[in-house]
Amino acid sequence: MEHTTNQYPLLEIDLKKLRNNIEQVVNRCSKVGIEVAGVIKGFNGIPQVSEQFKLGGCRYIASSRLEQIEDAKNYGIEGPFMLIRIPMPTEIPRLVSLAEYSLQSEISVIDALNEECIRQNKKHSIILMADMGDLREGFWDKDEMAKAALHIEKDLENVHLLGIGTNLGCYGSIKPTPEKMNELIEVAEKIEDTIGRQLEVISGGATSSFTMVHDGTMPKRINHLRIGEGIILAYDLQKDWGYDMSYLNMDAFTLKAQIIEVKDKPTYPVGEIFIDAFGNVCEYEDRGIRRRALLGLGKLDACDLTKLLPRTENIEILGGSSDHTIIDVEDNTDNLQVGDILEFDICYTTMLFLTNSKNVNTQCI
Repeated sequence: MEHTTNQYPLLEIDLKKLRNNIEQVVNRCSKVGIEVAGVIKGFNGIPQVSEQFKLGGCRYIASSRLEQIEDAKNYGIEGPFMLIRIPMPTEIPRLVSLAEYSLQSEISVIDALNEECIRQNKKHSIILMADMGDLREGFWDKDEMAKAALHIEKDLENVHLLGIGTNLGCYGSIKPTPEKMNELIEVAEKIEDTIGRQLEVISGGATSSFTMVHDGTMPKRINHLRIGEGIILAYDLQKDWGYDMSYLNMDAFTLKAQIIEVKDKPTYPVGEIFIDAFGNVCEYEDRGIRRRALLGLGKLDACDLTKLLPRTENIEILGGSSDHTIIDVEDNTDNLQVGDILEFDICYTTMLFLTNSKNVNTQCI
């Protein structure tokens, strides 16, 4: 806890700890022939933080948002840059001007990309995405994918087919496995037979696929990963996957929030229970009168408040509203008062929202 004159809520970012994480992940991948695209979207592409990915050895700087790539370039970060969300057709002119690489899955968009490259007198490299079961982006019909690859190879002068890739575990919850990677390699080999040359890149996915590097089970032809959360926090790999991530810092990002009220109150709402401000029917446990505190931080800032991870012992996050977090402090012995600052570790979900909230101050140390 602390009581200072800083502006809260505050997200404090330790650049040295983050840099260590980047170097550790890049080195582990490099040992098995994998280049890393460092994904900066998890912290909203804050330029001072994004710079660490380049300094830490990432081959590419990647984001799903062109605005973040533009901020990085304006800050002076050298690419190359990669767009990792399939572009909207209206984004194509900016894509060509800002990034050298992108993920693609629609041939009409790729044709338009080639035309824009001609207009801007540029070349652009793409990774053609295969849907391997997670049912997000990518070709489901692999014959169609091979035809698209041949069209790119033979007919489009300004678009280069760098390779193919996939995404797993984001929508359909499909676990990345060596078997899935071998399926992807089979697709790559089919495309190589079709176009008559070897692909430069087979991109095996994101942070969830890094687990195979960790295990030593990644098939050899996978030579590219797009990693964000596994570098930034590593929390999800330890909590949800059960990996020992002690070689990484899981506290590079610290959320600090200020207490704005401390009172003894009932634990069960008094009156006719209906719905909360978000239309949810909630359940409450009657534990009698207990001491609770309010923080000046809400769902508007962090989305799911229950995923915040208190560093202070014996406090419990009960929930909150748009602008408040409600915590039980009955069992805490620190005599918490209005104005005190509580620190929290964060997970990927809360970080996405915190770094996108203009009401949350950020400070790099």
